[in-house]
Amino acid sequence: MTRFADHARIATAALRDLFEPTPLQRNDHLSARYGAEIWLKREDLTPVRSYKLRGAFTAMRKEREANPAQRHFVCASAGNHAQGVAYACRHFGVKGTIFMPVTTPQQKIDKTRTFGGDAVEIVLTGDYFDQTLAASQTFCAHAGAHFLSPFDDADVIEGQASVGVELLDQLGRAPDMVVLPVGGGGLAAGVTGFLRTEAPGTAFHFVEPLGGASLTAAVAAGAPVTLKKVNSFVDGAAVARIGTLPFARLHWVTPDMVLRAPEDRICGTMLEMLNIEGIVLEPAGALAIDVLPELADQIRGKTVVCITSGGNFDFERLPEVKERAQRFAGLKKYFILRMPQRPGALREFLTMLGPEDDIARFEYLKKSARNFGSVLIGIETKQAANFAALTAQLDAAGFSYRDITDDEALAEFLI
Repeated sequence: MTRFADHARIATAALRDLFEPTPLQRNDHLSARYGAEIWLKREDLTPVRSYKLRGAFTAMRKEREANPAQRHFVCASAGNHAQGVAYACRHFGVKGTIFMPVTTPQQKIDKTRTFGGDAVEIVLTGDYFDQTLAASQTFCAHAGAHFLSPFDDADVIEGQASVGVELLDQLGRAPDMVVLPVGGGGLAAGVTGFLRTEAPGTAFHFVEPLGGASLTAAVAAGAPVTLKKVNSFVDGAAVARIGTLPFARLHWVTPDMVLRAPEDRICGTMLEMLNIEGIVLEPAGALAIDVLPELADQIRGKTVVCITSGGNFDFERLPEVKERAQRFAGLKKYFILRMPQRPGALREFLTMLGPEDDIARFEYLKKSARNFGSVLIGIETKQAANFAALTAQLDAAGFSYRDITDDEALAEFLI
């Protein structure tokens, strides 16, 4: 029986028809910070700027080999998987029908159409992904097409394993640790499936967004669990339920191996990599780097590979990313301030601001009150400790205020 590692090598060789191995780069900035050899496996540099092309291509190639008459493939995706399928359809000269939610950003629709060209048809249906998925599977059954799952497919997992094949060949030795992002689990299942036999001394850590911790839930329950609520910010990894096949291959994972990255903290990592290294990462692509501070004691003096899984970032989201990063770092806060309705009250408040404080938002919420008016105020500063000085002055002056920075309900309506 052919080993999984042998299948992974065959898949890797076949991928050379599409693109050369993505770079494995030593990152001097991160290596110096953590006293380790930190290498980045740059999956953000594939032709579609994510690793998803590997699995889509491999599954399509193997289906075509087994069933040459099959010339129609279907998928449901709002992002990287759609682009990978579109690219593979154009390569093989087959028809692709790609279902995307109506709410998919136009940029992602346009990129998918660009990669697929005349080979693909894009169908916009459903406000939510579950509706889109159901529509695609119904269509697929009636059309006699082949459905390409983004992660819950053995051939897709085999294709994603090519990431592990390449990094081992490029490094020339087994790394001490590999840090992997997790969404549906296809990448994690593939890479670990290869490296556990070919580099048995390598340790693994898995990272998922805090608001989409489906692997954490599955490990705790011993089986895939559907999360009741998912934060969709890390759209490349925010999955409500890890795939059945990937989890079956990750049954050996223990709770201490899975880390959860807060969405706002990921934003800071994205900005750091952009500003310092010039590397554009999407939120899911930054996951493996984001948890390095939590692993600092374990990785000192070690060789660590972080997989940067994607770089499909819409720069229209940059203001939101900056805002969330500032809030996580404690450099931006929002207050509801009760302002006395008397001459000089605003001037008195302004004198309390320090030289590094800046008003980013100022809006009266209640303009008809006789004695007091409620003000929504957003303040940016350069050091988080400056807020302690400001609130101390507000307390001493008798101003009534409420910090709503982390109040999700109020922030949703007011900020």
